[in-house]
Amino acid sequence: MTAHRNLIRRTALAVTVGTAALVLSACGAGHDMSSMGTESNSSPSAAASAKAGDHNDQDVSFAKEMIQHHRQAVEMADLATDRASSQEVKDLATKIKGAQDPEIETMSGWLTSWGEKVPADMSGMKGHDMSSGMPGMMSSEDMDKLGNASGAEFDKMFLEMMVKHHDGALAMAKAEKADGKYGPAVKLADDVITAQTAEIEQMDKMLGKS
Repeated sequence: MTAHRNLIRRTALAVTVGTAALVLSACGAGHDMSSMGTESNSSPSAAASAKAGDHNDQDVSFAKEMIQHHRQAVEMADLATDRASSQEVKDLATKIKGAQDPEIETMSGWLTSWGEKVPADMSGMKGHDMSSGMPGMMSSEDMDKLGNASGAEFDKMFLEMMVKHHDGALAMAKAEKADGKYGPAVKLADDVITAQTAEIEQMDKMLGKS
């Protein structure tokens, strides 16, 4: 009986030691997994910070100013819907709006991801002059004149103003290509140069300049 009890004690002790070892092992594994979880959780943040930091002041200025520049072009294009007499002018206005509206959304997304404020939409507000500081922008007086025109007079005024507006956008895009750091912004600037250069050539032909 004594030998039997000793055997039971040794068996119980072995089970206790084994259980303790398992608990310690589990604690150690839990600690390691916790550390791994921390590292895993910090990686996306680090990546997000790196992404957010992969831009410079030129990129921010380009996005903020081009958003406002595009908004005015879209406002001008909207006027063409019921004021232009030429279908070619109407088609061009539709094309301009179709290209620039999505670009406004894209640039707004960049600014938000960088922790920057998206400029308030002042287009269409009476008495607000958006022209200061940005090349090619129309004054409030220019926009009033365009809004009051119609037919062939509107067509000519729209094309002349939009050529000037596009020229300004090209200057802004070239500055971004020269000094910008954020790849997608530099790529957008390149796209603006390509598209708006072609549109300027088209508008010059429509005006009989080439």
